[in-house]
Amino acid sequence: MTKQWYVVHTYSGYEEKVKTAIEDTIRRRGLSDKIAQILIPTEKVIELKAGKKKESMKKFYPGYILVEMELDDETWHIVSSAPRVTGFVGGDKPTPVQQAEIDVIVQQIEEGPTKQVKTQFDRGDSVRIIDGAFANFNGFVDEIDEDHDKLKVMVTIFGRQTPVECNYLQVEKT
Repeated sequence: MTKQWYVVHTYSGYEEKVKTAIEDTIRRRGLSDKIAQILIPTEKVIELKAGKKKESMKKFYPGYILVEMELDDETWHIVSSAPRVTGFVGGDKPTPVQQAEIDVIVQQIEEGPTKQVKTQFDRGDSVRIIDGAFANFNGFVDEIDEDHDKLKVMVTIFGRQTPVECNYLQVEKT
């Protein structure tokens, strides 16, 4: 029997614990030849918090794990009865995922689709510029350019609203 990939639904946030529980069970029962690997699809995300860049891992299919296994009654039972598993996608007769789909997901895990930067700024937020020629000016976010990690901040200079372009690290919320 050949190994195929199956999607398993878990409680969101418990993917790592489910993976560990299944791996422990197959190790104890000596079934590592039947369940080859378990993947939790994640990608690297860069967040800006308090002016500092912070890398974190974000699940792009929260609540799901991928299991490469030979599906028989024993392996089905081990996976579906693991704590915090709600079952296989496809129910009692799960259908395998095509290898091409798995290849796309693995590529996304390894390379990441694109480096994502999550910003804590929204249009209309009140901010203070902390760096550059307009340091210590207060204003509000008028536009967000996520492609270039820039904000257009409207500040009052000589009684007039003037747009100032800043990168995410040059401003802080007030």
